Amino acid sequence: ELPVEAAIKTVTRHNDVSCANVAAILQGSDPALRHEFVVVTAHLDHLGMGQPVDGDAIYNGAYDNATGIAALIEAARALSSLPEPPSRSVIFVAVTGEEMGLIGADYFAHYPTVPREMIVANINIDGLAILFDPVDVVAYGGEHSTLIKAVARSTSRLGLTISPDPMPEEAFFIRQDAYPFVLQGIPAVYVDNGTKTVDPDLDGAARVQEWLETLYHTPKDDIDQPMNFDAAAKHARLHFLIAYEVASNPERPAWNPGDFFGETFGRQGGG
Repeated sequence: ELPVEAAIKTVTRHNDVSCANVAAILQGSDPALRHEFVVVTAHLDHLGMGQPVDGDAIYNGAYDNATGIAALIEAARALSSLPEPPSRSVIFVAVTGEEMGLIGADYFAHYPTVPREMIVANINIDGLAILFDPVDVVAYGGEHSTLIKAVARSTSRLGLTISPDPMPEEAFFIRQDAYPFVLQGIPAVYVDNGTKTVDPDLDGAARVQEWLETLYHTPKDDIDQPMNFDAAAKHARLHFLIAYEVASNPERPAWNPGDFFGETFGRQGGG
């Protein structure tokens, strides 16, 4: 108990704003599985115009999340260029309103363009590894379902490892666009870069923290910041591989036995 009291007053204003998700579908090749769907998401919005910093009021969102949208488009291009598409169909959704509270992802999870019970998984992309070349990734949500198997196989192919959440106090799993799918009972995963680096002289955790403190949600998250495009390309390939693994595996993703999210939400949707 604190020896103080506080009086707090809030004033809110409401207005209607229209914005759109953008979706496309790649039809699966297996007649028995093409009516099941893997949804790959990335958010297309950032903060728009805001408080000027050094005279610049445009919040570009180059890392967060133009890189994710680029990876989404490349995954769609690569999967559609295969000699044969994966067994399941894949829906690519550029969701809106992430910065306003995961609104676009939440809307699609509630009102998908296909039967919700036929959505087997969501794979979310929110930023690529542009800060440095990592040797590990963090699979947010992976410990809750069998999706971790697809992540493990894909990371192994690229010589990457999987590390635990380095900042669990930040609760990243519930702060990104995979979570609305979880609330509808659909297994989901968000794979971010880890903090272990190819360069032994570079402190990856410190580099991430520096970016969060100086560039995150500022106008300086633009194309002029240093970007490791080779590392970002590797991260994009990882998302392609995970999507391909999930869409090609005859085994439908499932919640782990006794998992909290599976027990709480798993009967609502596709999980």
